[in-house]
Amino acid sequence: MRDTKKMALIGGAAAVVVAGTGYGVYALVGGEDSKGGKASVASSDDGKAGKAEKKIEQGPPSASEVRTTSQRFLSAWSAGDTKEAARLTDDTAEAAERLNGFRKDAHLAAIKLSPRSASGARVPFTVTAQISYAQQKSAWSYASALEVVRDKKTGDAVVHWKPAVLNPKLKEGQSIVTAKAGAPPIKAVDRNGAALTKEEHPMLGSILDDLRKRYGDKTDGTPGVETRIVDRKGKDTGTTLLTLSKGTPGTLKTTLDKAMQTAAEQSVKGKPRAAAVAVQPSTGEVRAVANSPADGFNIAFRGSLAPGSTMKVISAAMLLDKGLAAPDRPHPCPKYVTYGGWKFHNDDKFQIKGGTFAQSFARSCNTAFISQAKELKDDDLSKEAREVFGIGQNWQVGTGTFDGSVPVQSDAQMAAELIGQGAVRMNPLNMASVAATVQSGTFRQPVIVSPQLDNRTLAKAARGMKPQVHSGVKSLMRLTATSGTAAEPMAGLGGDVGAKTGSAEVDGQKKPNAWFTAYHGDMAAAAVVPASGHGGENAGPVVRRMLDAASG
Repeated sequence: MRDTKKMALIGGAAAVVVAGTGYGVYALVGGEDSKGGKASVASSDDGKAGKAEKKIEQGPPSASEVRTTSQRFLSAWSAGDTKEAARLTDDTAEAAERLNGFRKDAHLAAIKLSPRSASGARVPFTVTAQISYAQQKSAWSYASALEVVRDKKTGDAVVHWKPAVLNPKLKEGQSIVTAKAGAPPIKAVDRNGAALTKEEHPMLGSILDDLRKRYGDKTDGTPGVETRIVDRKGKDTGTTLLTLSKGTPGTLKTTLDKAMQTAAEQSVKGKPRAAAVAVQPSTGEVRAVANSPADGFNIAFRGSLAPGSTMKVISAAMLLDKGLAAPDRPHPCPKYVTYGGWKFHNDDKFQIKGGTFAQSFARSCNTAFISQAKELKDDDLSKEAREVFGIGQNWQVGTGTFDGSVPVQSDAQMAAELIGQGAVRMNPLNMASVAATVQSGTFRQPVIVSPQLDNRTLAKAARGMKPQVHSGVKSLMRLTATSGTAAEPMAGLGGDVGAKTGSAEVDGQKKPNAWFTAYHGDMAAAAVVPASGHGGENAGPVVRRMLDAASG
């Protein structure tokens, strides 16, 4: 044995000391192997011992191999020998690039890796690092893990390389950087200057995060320094791993009203799923937005659901515009109407004999609308929704939204859209805007941040309601609010009021999605409570609470 490879025999086994900067591991090599056999040492010594063909090991690595390989990999990585660490993986080139990039891009001044007890081939370890960026320093510690596998070509035990070895939150195509945050933090305030925080208003959490990304650099704030995950193009993924400094928040004024926001949140809190929005008709400004659960999907702004009979507000405006109906004119409401091969009926199969269109609207008669399908072109409803109510016109609200969709359909599907079924899709923001458009007679695109902040162009409707159509639809919604299906939740509200209920059937769902949209004076609101039942009973009280907060 060469004197450059001195080894100390301990109980028949060789103890090798593996050392690295900030890291020390003692690996026991040789001695009795896992099968009870004796270890052996092979030496070629310039080939004098003869050449033997190497046997390629197969099967999972042994416990000894898992321990030794993981320790050597972690030791090399800790010492900054990324070339050696990468050589001990099953993807040398990728591992070398990522290990080097991690140390450089994350600004690691030092790193210590401490292995814990292995579980099979999986070896968890603790990362303790020191980050140094622009005279700012911070300690960073987290848990990660690696897996030792058998290289099929060489038979060697190697570390299976994947981004999660560096950090468990990393995915393919992502990397870790330490730098100034993409945008300064914001101090969001309502229209009167009252603070809106995630802690006090958790239902605004995702919206406030989005507002920071969009408008943080347009405030007077300064960005902090963060260690965060970015994608291949360097775009922030929204995952912050460490905050070295928080930066100085810049004030961002929103259109929200703190009192109404609180009322909206309380109105949906505790419901398995619910969403609500309030919009001021005269300005289009969003006054409140709430979702339950607070950390769930933003149905209020981004939802895409069939709106049920609340869609009849748009359908009624279209029929009045085309002269196919008038509030006081007699209008059919039979038990059944067949169109396009489908047999449509009313809730509980009711009928109104000798009634008017206003009575049919207030009672939410489906067949009163289906009966007119034969008089319509396939795109009539889509045009009305887009040209008068601004639906689907790429709204620039100031945060991400789904802006409604009324696709052109034919036959039975077109008829179904008249009553808010089929392919039509809306959310509470869309339906609050519909009620607001009826109240004022003009579509004003909803906004949550003033367009003057970023000079964005707001969507506009191609045409307004004709005066006769406007007054007619308002009379329909007023009758519904005072003596129709919306009377109970709207009881006691005087002045300029209007409402419409909706119950949207969903395949495979026992109860329909409850919808309600209404206005009172210069405030409009809408809500959906999925899988809860009738709109007046379940979504109506949510809207009423917001309208009360506006008038209070």
